[in-house]
Parts: sequence; structure tokens; C-alpha cells
Amino acid sequence: MTASLPLAAPPAAPSISSPTAAPDRRAAAEKLEAVFLAEMLKSSGLGKATQGFGDQGDEDHFASFQRDILAREMVRKGGIGLAEIFFRAMAGRADE
Repeated sequence: MTASLPLAAPPAAPSISSPTAAPDRRAAAEKLEAVFLAEMLKSSGLGKATQGFGDQGDEDHFASFQRDILAREMVRKGGIGLAEIFFRAMAGRADE
């Protein structure tokens, strides 16, 4: 016979209008801008393997890591302003 453990209720998620939700919205807005910038860097050809000797597959694979890090650093340094627009849009939706 096995003893059953009591199940605790999961912690309540913070409400969108709570003061602690603002940093979460800011972080989400910054992540969204970083994803957008990484895609733009990919479209521009950053990290595309050049023709040369050997297998270029590994370079293509690791180029995505380089683009992601570069995009996050761009956002950390101020980005292009999308994070602020996204944040205000989320804050406006929370007020409705």
C-alpha cells in the first residue's frame, strides 16, 4: 500500500494589473524585440556561411546563436524602440 501525498494548489499567477506584472511585461517586450531583431539580422545575411573548403553546416548552425546574442545585446543597449511600443501596448491592454 502506498501513501498518497497531499497536493498543494499551484501558486497564483500575478494579475496583469498588479505592480509585479510590469517587470514581466517589460521583459516580455524586450524578448519580443530581440526575436524581431534576430530575424532581421538573419534576413540581412549575418552569419551566412561563405564558400570555402570543408563542411559549412556547423557554421550555419552556430550563426543562429550569434544572431540571438547580438540581438539581445542590441536590445540591452536601447534597441530600435520596439520594446517600448510593445510594453505600452501590453500596459494599455492591462488597463482595459
